Amino acid sequence: MPVEVILPKVDMDMTHGTLAVWHVKPGDAVEKGAALFDIETDKAAMEVEAPATGRLQHVLAEPGTKVPVGSVIAWLYAEGETVDTAPPARAGAVDDIPAAQPTDMASGSHEGVPRRAPAEGGADASAVAPMENGLRATPAARHAARTAGLDLSDVVGSGPRGRIQRHDVEGHSALDRCEIPSRSAAGWSAEGGALAITRRTGQGAPLVLIHGFAADSTSWLPFEKALSPGRTVIRIDLPGHGRSPKRKIRNFAHLARMVLEAFDEATRGLDGVHLLGHSLGGALAAAIADIRSPRILSLTVIAPAGLGPDINGEMLAGIARATRVDSLYPWLRQLAGNAELIGEDYAKAAMRGRADPAMRACQMDMADALFPDGVQAFDLRPAFARLSMPAAILWGRRDQVTPFRHALSVEADFALHFLSGIGHIPHFECPERVAKIVERQFAAVEAPG
Repeated sequence: MPVEVILPKVDMDMTHGTLAVWHVKPGDAVEKGAALFDIETDKAAMEVEAPATGRLQHVLAEPGTKVPVGSVIAWLYAEGETVDTAPPARAGAVDDIPAAQPTDMASGSHEGVPRRAPAEGGADASAVAPMENGLRATPAARHAARTAGLDLSDVVGSGPRGRIQRHDVEGHSALDRCEIPSRSAAGWSAEGGALAITRRTGQGAPLVLIHGFAADSTSWLPFEKALSPGRTVIRIDLPGHGRSPKRKIRNFAHLARMVLEAFDEATRGLDGVHLLGHSLGGALAAAIADIRSPRILSLTVIAPAGLGPDINGEMLAGIARATRVDSLYPWLRQLAGNAELIGEDYAKAAMRGRADPAMRACQMDMADALFPDGVQAFDLRPAFARLSMPAAILWGRRDQVTPFRHALSVEADFALHFLSGIGHIPHFECPERVAKIVERQFAAVEAPG
């Protein structure tokens, strides 16, 4: 019997998904686990893998179609299996996806793929135009950008692999029409390309690390040294941080989609991973755990953002705009519970990583989008409350960036660890204590039986 291809649920609240693009044409062979199609939701975009090896037939949903979760959208026939002239009985399929009518193969169209009107500008909105200057965009997005007089390099793509969709261009145009604060940083341009991912090869289920605002993946080094050797580690650099390209951020959900795409790419083919995030990275880790819950073995967050409005916006802005060691050093000292832990060598190393003025300007704009007027503009408490995997929150009692009392606002079964004498960066201040807590998370999940 042919294998049903079903639109999966990739988000806790998801009822529908938009089929963005097929990677395989009807009649083509595909291997199990290979990319079959992309779907997009309000929160994320992801690539869906083939559930079996076979040939794609009877495609019922064309690109751009909004499809209910659980709907059968195509079938995979094994090699040598007789292909039915009509789709098999559509068990579990939803009636509001119209079955495609057969088309004339001699005309060059594929069986099971209905003809569609060209998108505005005469291009198929589902097709991917050739990359220009490293940018991926649909023809409809390029047409919309030309009409609006926009440079596509200023638009952040929310589609699979960072592809720019028409709604990204329209959203960017809407932002341009809004009142833009005069304090927005200037002197930088958005870049294309994927977020930077680095790895330490080892054994066991990998640990994925997401750093905080104005940091990068090297900030995890003391913690990694304290971690038991042999654990596989995967690090993701946020946009405009470390080795990642600079991106324009509209809001937290926009940023989360970018990081989720990097997470999906970094963990492709893995059965399950542990997840650890710090500060802004902690909020992003919780958002990913909410959307990708079946794949997250455990979640640990350190002083996560998104649990209350309070934040030391002055400190964040001071770190982001500092142009020399002398102006950066006083702000960095406030990150630790014991300021003496932050020496001049630490500040010099941090400033070397922040030497690019365009990076600093990008981060200033990001801070303005995420923390306008010095408050947290997003609330992750509902996402935290939905999580079901083993989870822990670590917070230093001397944190001067976000107050540790925010942890008490989480209505969920989290393990709470309040660290005496520690500030906002426990993974630097007491890496051994943090490593011990994280490894207890590993043991709770990975213990035999």
